[in-house]
Amino acid sequence: MDKGKIKEIIEETLQGSCAEIEGGEGKYTASIIYNGFEGLNTVKRHQLVYSALNSYIISGELHAISLKTFASKDEMS
Repeated sequence: MDKGKIKEIIEETLQGSCAEIEGGEGKYTASIIYNGFEGLNTVKRHQLVYSALNSYIISGELHAISLKTFASKDEMS
């Protein structure tokens, strides 16, 4: 699985999100901005993302992904 595919899956599942993926060889970091995260704690935010990627994690295509989730660009600062 490559960075482009991970970005595509996240952005298609979380409509209106913007994902930036770094890493390689099965180990990635995703920084995601999504208005739908507003009011959700970190665990709930991560659950949304993991639900989109779960089948790839189970199959072993995606070995490890670290998440940074933001409801807006302002939260990133």
